[in-house]
Amino acid sequence: MNESQPPEPAPPGWERATFEKLMFATLQEQRTARRWRSFIRLAWLAFFVFLLWALMGRGPTHADKTLPHTAVIEIKGEIDSEGDSSAESVIAAMRSAFEDTGAQAVVLLINSPGGSPVQAGIINDEIKRLRAKHKKPVYAVVEESCASAAYYIAVAADRIFVDKASIVGSIGVLMDGFGFTGLMEKVGVERRLMTAGENKGFLDPFSPQTEKHRVFAQGMLDQVHKQFIDVVKAGRGKRLKDSPELFSGLFWTGQQAVELGLADQLGNLDFVAREIVKAEDVVDYTRRDNVAERLAKKFGAAVGEGAMRALKTVPALR
Repeated sequence: MNESQPPEPAPPGWERATFEKLMFATLQEQRTARRWRSFIRLAWLAFFVFLLWALMGRGPTHADKTLPHTAVIEIKGEIDSEGDSSAESVIAAMRSAFEDTGAQAVVLLINSPGGSPVQAGIINDEIKRLRAKHKKPVYAVVEESCASAAYYIAVAADRIFVDKASIVGSIGVLMDGFGFTGLMEKVGVERRLMTAGENKGFLDPFSPQTEKHRVFAQGMLDQVHKQFIDVVKAGRGKRLKDSPELFSGLFWTGQQAVELGLADQLGNLDFVAREIVKAEDVVDYTRRDNVAERLAKKFGAAVGEGAMRALKTVPALR
């Protein structure tokens, strides 16, 4: 019977060679980790340097503001407290425009479907205050649309210019939502809502709407609508034509708006700067978030969302 051959003896010093290989591999891994850490730190440093540079460079670049010019401030998109057309942003731009000695007039270049009546009201009040303080005219120039809260702002101007195809008006207020009570009954889902305060579940989409709540909501809408109408009448005065549909929430083309007294005449930004203000040089004072600020806002929003998720089980007043 053949016996198996004994294993060959390991060469002398094999333990040392293996140990050296392990040590070299460990050192190489540590060097690679240090390089990655250094790279990540440098990348973050470069990001924050870029952020600082972008923040310091915020604001439009333009010609010498001491020379005669037409100051322009864009109001575009939805009017709300978080967007580019917030009261904070628009008012900051207006103050800069009014204070510059070279600005012969301030033009609000509007292209907005509306938004918050609160933000619009704040801007409307500030337009009137700044105009009285600095004795400079204010003109509104409408591009595609000037509806609802955007028109709330426009009526504070001395004159409103539109394109014949612009959409103007929508003097009304709405509160929208959904009701899912019938659907829940069909699928066999029970709503369990606990409140402290008999009206705390007001407008809950999963609970039936009571007549009391409907009347209360309608009263709120009617009150805000009256405020809107009063502002329009104060701004437009006798230029408004007597029409039963004027404050019904309908909107019109720019040409119809002129006929109804909602606007003064047809004209664009260049026309107003050249023919009305008599200062063809246009300087943009609009405050816009640059790339760095958008990144910072997104980062902040992500952190805030994480905090809200962590606290979502805590009762809130809202």
